[in-house]
Amino acid sequence: MNTDNYASLALLIKQWGQELGFQQVGISDVNLIIAEKHLSDWLAQGFHGEMTYMRKHGLKRSRPELLRPGTQRIISVRMDYLPETTETIYNSLNDTMTAFISRYALGRDYHKVLRQRLQKLAKKIELEVGSFGYRAFVDSAPVLEKAIAEKAGLGWIGKHSNLINRNAGSWFFLGEIYTDLPLPIDKAANSHCGNCVACLEICPTQAIIAPYQVDARRCISYLTIELDGVIPESLRPLIGNRIYGCDDCQLICPWNRFAKLSAEIDFNPRYNLNSLQLINAFSWSEREFLKKMEGSAIRRIGYNKWLRNIAIALGNALPSIKIKQVLLEKQNHDSELVREHVHWALRFSYSNV
Repeated sequence: MNTDNYASLALLIKQWGQELGFQQVGISDVNLIIAEKHLSDWLAQGFHGEMTYMRKHGLKRSRPELLRPGTQRIISVRMDYLPETTETIYNSLNDTMTAFISRYALGRDYHKVLRQRLQKLAKKIELEVGSFGYRAFVDSAPVLEKAIAEKAGLGWIGKHSNLINRNAGSWFFLGEIYTDLPLPIDKAANSHCGNCVACLEICPTQAIIAPYQVDARRCISYLTIELDGVIPESLRPLIGNRIYGCDDCQLICPWNRFAKLSAEIDFNPRYNLNSLQLINAFSWSEREFLKKMEGSAIRRIGYNKWLRNIAIALGNALPSIKIKQVLLEKQNHDSELVREHVHWALRFSYSNV
């Protein structure tokens, strides 16, 4: 194929992507040297905490050709997932008896949704050009997806480290296709955060220690999802009712006034997870948890971490006889991890009750 043919193919790829439900498709080269330096500095300061996978793949994360030999271009896509209005989200977050779950995890596991669409996109390309080298990724391999998306023109990395699109905010998932096709690249996005520091100020645990610097060890998403062990006592009161992830920095971002509700049925809340009550969630057996979370991103944290997180939220809720009762019922739980956080909740809220 000549240059003109690859240009035409790039347009077709973007058209097919939108037909498959992606809101935007961009193409980048594989030069991520600036992002590599940022990642290296972040790791050196230990901000990754126990996320050892951020380090163990070496340069594969920032040098795509090491992850998939022959890669010349990266097709980057985004898909909106916002399932409800921000007013509704705030209502859940401000109700201390509601179990707040980050809105990306309310529906079907996004890994599966996007990966299937990316495979379909790759097949369309294959039908057009014949066999070609590619590999699709959705947050499942050492890939600097936000840096790639920024280079592909999908948005800019904000001060909270999330990608922001000028016309759509930040409530979207990212996916990539690494390919050996020498497609024309798109213009990288420019930053439009300006002097705004709303995300730094709103962070409940002050995990955004400086613009573009997140100390994951303080981040509620890390604490409730990635951290396997005991959550530091000093941070527990700051977690509030957030039992899986945190959306505060997105909720406060002024660019999200342009965000649109997702049309994807797969991202609609399952089992009323957007209004789940803490006491109800705490009463689930392990079997119920595994059944209700089947096909959900939440399932991967496991039952004991689920109870650990809810115990903290119950300790932060307005004290009541009912909450004290359900905590006491699990004070002798088989899991030492669960017992530790149940005992804390009882001490924190009920030592004088």
